[in-house]
Amino acid sequence: MCNVVNKMADDKKILQDLKTSVETWNLKLAESATKAAIEAKISPKIIVQDGLGKGMETIGDRFDKAEIYLPQVVAASKTMELALKLLAPLMQADPNVMKGTVIMGTVQGDIHEIGKNVCCAMMRGAGYRVFDLGPDVSPEAFMESGAANNANILGGSALMTTTMQVQGQMVKAVKEAKASFKVIVGGAPVTQKWCDEIKADGYSENGAEIVELVNKLMKKG
Repeated sequence: MCNVVNKMADDKKILQDLKTSVETWNLKLAESATKAAIEAKISPKIIVQDGLGKGMETIGDRFDKAEIYLPQVVAASKTMELALKLLAPLMQADPNVMKGTVIMGTVQGDIHEIGKNVCCAMMRGAGYRVFDLGPDVSPEAFMESGAANNANILGGSALMTTTMQVQGQMVKAVKEAKASFKVIVGGAPVTQKWCDEIKADGYSENGAEIVELVNKLMKKG
């Protein structure tokens, strides 16, 4: 009984360290806490959702309240990515660890990435497997990555009015292929009205909202 209690206390401390590492973008703490979690045989799902993910929730809340800014969010996301790389072998061995798979990218002709990077970090923190294709991504590349990774959702960001049309082309490509992917859109010039016009499945104004949107779409199936 004593050993069980000690194990619970140790695990709680490790999860708190994981949360703190993301909240303070402490790479060394993230590495040591993740290794400790693996050695303690804490499940990857718990590590992500109750440790790292809780840290990203704090980051999201603070960003939403303008208590921190994009550089801090990016630093937190880099911290989480380090931990996820260490967890990768365990996560690949258990397909049920993650809630679903999302393909993210900035659409063709657009090289802006900061907003998209924040959204990727938020979703990873919420327990989603996220493949970030980077900037200048064609509808065909979104489709190919979606098929290759058995994705649930494709997310296209546009930061220029001239590239918003590519989001519409993404939706068209999915419809024409009769694929099961949901398409979500976002970016500074993008609105709910535009989302409705191109018949995308969802619109997120910022990184703080995207997790709620993706959760809702995943529940719909």
